[in-house]
Amino acid sequence: MGTALPAGKLTNFDLEKRIDTTNEWILDRTGISERRVATDDETTDVLATAAGAEAIKASGIDPELIDLLIVATITPPQKLPATSAFVQDNLGLACGAFDLVAACSGFVYSVVMADSLIKTGGARAALVIGAETLHTMVDPMDRGTVILFGDGAAAGVMVPSAPAYGVLGSDIGCDGSLANILYVPPGAEFVQMDGKAVFRGAVRACVQSATTALERAGIKGEEIDVFVPHQANTRIIDAIVERAGLDNARTVKNLDKYGNTSAASIPLALAEAQPNDGDLVLLCGFGAGMTWASAVIRWGTGL
Repeated sequence: MGTALPAGKLTNFDLEKRIDTTNEWILDRTGISERRVATDDETTDVLATAAGAEAIKASGIDPELIDLLIVATITPPQKLPATSAFVQDNLGLACGAFDLVAACSGFVYSVVMADSLIKTGGARAALVIGAETLHTMVDPMDRGTVILFGDGAAAGVMVPSAPAYGVLGSDIGCDGSLANILYVPPGAEFVQMDGKAVFRGAVRACVQSATTALERAGIKGEEIDVFVPHQANTRIIDAIVERAGLDNARTVKNLDKYGNTSAASIPLALAEAQPNDGDLVLLCGFGAGMTWASAVIRWGTGL
C-alpha cells in the first residue's frame, strides 16, 4: 500500500469562521474533525502518482511486471485524457491504464476488476489507486457538503495469490434511480446532496452488498478480522456494523482526520489498518450513482 496526503488542513474551527456551524455540531453528526485540502499544484494525478510510487516501492515488485493501472476518481485534473495516462507516464509504467468512475465505491470496484484480470491471466500484477481532490467540486459556503469532503490518495499493488488468499468473494452494483440524491447538475460546478436519502441508501446498500460478498466467500461476519468501510459518516458506519453483524472493535475509522475522500477513502483506511498476513478483510463502499461494492479478502498471497 501507499498513501499521499496534502499538508493543508481545514479544521472544524476553520469552518466555524466561514459558515454557520460549530465544531461540536460537525463532530456529533459526522465524526469529522478535519480534512486535508490540496493546493493548486497538488492535482489528482500528482497525488495518485505519489501514492502509486510508494505502493510500488513498498511491494518490492519490478514495475515492469505491472500490466494494469486503474485510477478510481471523480475529480480528474482535466476532461481528456484519463488521469491514469498521466499517472502511468509519471511512474514510467508500460501497461494498460484506465480511469474508473464509481465515486466512493471506486476503489473496491477497481480491486474487483483487477482481481478478475489477474485470475484470468490478463495481468501479472496491477496497481490500483483511489485519488481525489474533492475541494474542487464543493461549494465552500455550503454547510451540508463542505464539512464532509477532503482530498487525498492511496494505492495498492495486487499480485497473484494462492487459492485461499486474495479476493474470496465480492459484490458490485448500482441503482441509477437514486442518481439525483448525490450529483453535480449539468452545467453546474458544485455537488448537490440529499443527506437523509444518502444515509438511508448507503446503509441499506452496504449491508446488502457486504452480506452478499460474505456469502459468496463462505465467510461469516464474526470471522472478519478487519472491516474497512467507506469513511463517509460515523453514524452510517455504526449503522452498517450493527445491521451486518460485524464487530465495531474490528472496524477501521479514520474519517476524523480526513473526512470523506471518496475513492481514496477505503484505501487510506486500509493502509492505516495494516492487516496481518492471513487476516480476513472486508471492504465495503457506497457512493454516487448510487453505486456499491464489497470484497472479502484473505490478506497476503499465501505463496
